[in-house]
Amino acid sequence: MPTRLTPVRVGLSLMTTEDFRAASLPLFADGVVDALEWSPDMLWAPCGERHPEPAWCAALLDHYEHAGRLSGHGVHLSAFSAEAPTRHERWFARLAGDPRRYRRFSEHVGFMSAPGFADGAPLPVPRCAETVALGAAALTRIARVTGVPAGLENLALAFSESEAWEQGPMLADILSAASTASTAEAPAFLVLDLHNLWCQAVNFAIDPERLLAAFPLERVRELHVSGGSWSHPRADPLGRRFRRDTHDGAVPDEVLALIEPALARCPLLEDVFLERLGGTMLTEDERGGFRTDFMRLRALVYEAAHA
Repeated sequence: MPTRLTPVRVGLSLMTTEDFRAASLPLFADGVVDALEWSPDMLWAPCGERHPEPAWCAALLDHYEHAGRLSGHGVHLSAFSAEAPTRHERWFARLAGDPRRYRRFSEHVGFMSAPGFADGAPLPVPRCAETVALGAAALTRIARVTGVPAGLENLALAFSESEAWEQGPMLADILSAASTASTAEAPAFLVLDLHNLWCQAVNFAIDPERLLAAFPLERVRELHVSGGSWSHPRADPLGRRFRRDTHDGAVPDEVLALIEPALARCPLLEDVFLERLGGTMLTEDERGGFRTDFMRLRALVYEAAHA
């Protein structure tokens, strides 16, 4: 196993809703949130204006930005859309106008916009030269606009078992190409979402630790941890359940079990973020469960990182 080279922080992905505020503020008050992840494009309106950050969010963002512990994470670029120049130009213009300074900035592999539809959940792309070129170009431009390292996050969805196995090598190709085009001081990095990985492992009956080993773990700077939900697609004649990355539930024990092997194999890992969507913690039990998930995650990370 590689030697750990960096300390590991445990943080939250910030949401702007009242239920998230109620669930998370006790954690901030106790001083246990080491870092913060923020998706600024959640507040970018379609017509170009930028919605203001709620005052309590702005205060937290200011604090973590000044401490050098704020990471940026885009959700609406649709970086692998081959024919979306207007969308891409608008997104990058807004990113260039973002006043915050991040440690690094990431987006998702895949696309969510194409001729015929405007938005949706990120969809996977095939491993080919064109895909690598699209991804490398997007990462190079993110790094140029922000002035910080740029990265990609793995997807939960795959259309076949072979595609699930190909995602890690494809990401290695993209990150290598982007790093070659960038500078040695800011190589492209991988955001490894463990729930996304587990979704693919469950949906295609793959050993999750074997699938973990297929990713370029030497490039991982961030881990994402979340919960999700099960669906029973009507199109499946066998009625099999399908795991989805909906960020609206508790973190499964099987995902937490991947923390130790992931930390052991990711020597450059710096931050682990718990993600949960706003509007999904409407009861005190749900808010308390979110805090329990965070403290369990924090304990596992601290134990594994210092083993």
